[in-house]
This record gives sequence, C-alpha cells and structure tokens, in this order.
Amino acid sequence: MAKKKTRIAAVADIHIKDSDKGKWAGHFKYISEHAEILIIAGDLTDTGDESEAVILSEELKSCKIPVVMVLGNHDYEKNREKLIRQALINENVHILDGEAIIINDIGFAGTKGFGGGFDNHMLSMFGEKAMKEFVQEAVNETLLLDRALARIESERPDIKKIAILHYAPISETVKGEAETIYPFLGSSRLSEPINRREVTAVFHGHAHKGTFKGKTTNGIRVFNVAKHILLKEGYQEPFFIFDVE
Repeated sequence: MAKKKTRIAAVADIHIKDSDKGKWAGHFKYISEHAEILIIAGDLTDTGDESEAVILSEELKSCKIPVVMVLGNHDYEKNREKLIRQALINENVHILDGEAIIINDIGFAGTKGFGGGFDNHMLSMFGEKAMKEFVQEAVNETLLLDRALARIESERPDIKKIAILHYAPISETVKGEAETIYPFLGSSRLSEPINRREVTAVFHGHAHKGTFKGKTTNGIRVFNVAKHILLKEGYQEPFFIFDVE
C-alpha cells in the first residue's frame, strides 16, 4: 500500500508592503490548491509595521490550508511584533515563537533564530557585555527551538518533525552572501538540536543571495526558501514544495 504524503509549500522573506494589497492573494489561492500546509519563514512585513501585517492577513484569506509562520528580523524593526502577531493569528494562521504545533501528523517547531556565525568561526561568549548579549540571543533561540522539538517528541514520538527558522542553522545555505556578514545571517548553534532530535527538514530565509539547499553535519536537509532564492531557482510561483511521507 502506498504511503500517504503531506505536501508542504514553503517561502520566506515576502516583505509585504503597504502597496502590496492584492499582489499575493492569487499566489496564496494557487498554493492552497497544490499543497496541504504553507510555511512562511519570517520577514512577513517589510518595515515591521502592523499595517503591513493587516494587508498580509487580508491576502491570506484566499489561502484555504493551514499556515505556519515565524517572525523575521524585519518584523521586529519597530518593536511592533506583538501587534503583527495579533493582526495575523487566527484559527488557520499560526505564528511560532519557541512553540510547536502538530498538523496532519507532522510536528512543526519554530522560532526566529539569530546570528553568531558558523562552525570554527562561531562567536564565543567572551569580551564586552554587548558581545556576550549578542551570543546569548543565539543561545536563547537555540534553547527555544530545542524545547519546541522536545514538546513534539513528548506528545507524539512517532511523527516526523519540521523546523522553521528565519536565520540559517548552517553556512552552506548562506553561501553567495559576502562572508563578512555571515555572523549576522545565522548560527551553527541552531543546528545542534536539529541534529540531536533528528528533524526531517529545516526551512529558513534571511539570506537573499544565499544557496537554495544544504545539509547539516548529520545529513538533515536544510532549505533556504527566501522568495529571492526561489525566483532565482526558476520557480514560477514563489513556493518550494516538499513532500513528507
């Protein structure tokens, strides 16, 4: 008997502007006819204004499938992230911030993530207070991801897990960006719970000039689904489709 598949669509960095009214409704209608769950991995808004989130909420009314999101750095720009969440969350739209949700027997764990660099060039918690605070933010976000994944395992140890981030957990998917900004694009710390908890796949954005796909040291697939990357890869509709058995 053939195994049942759940089709996931993923995109990041849609950067909704006040002038984007009507521009995404058709895309969301299309994807709701071709997938069963939609992931948007951060930078939902362009300037972090709740008016942009209201426009996105209106556009998403044409999407008839569950939507799972995380916030990105742009969504924090004006310290209005709570208002953005309020404008978007409903029974069909879920924004994860160190939380988990199970949909169609798949566990989704999500958080924004943060920078700090990769591998042997990862920043350490040493030196000035400001540097320690920068590194601590990445540590905190990693702990949030780990706890969300643990929650899925405790509730449903039999199901597959998907991690949603905005920042990258590996350097491979930020290649193409200037190396000087790698510390601001993601952190290898994020890959530790991903490897240990045997996640099925990871979706992130943020690195607009990065690389579409890569793998963690344990071979877990990581996809940079920034809209800019998907368009560069030749996708006519700005969504990557991923099947989970």
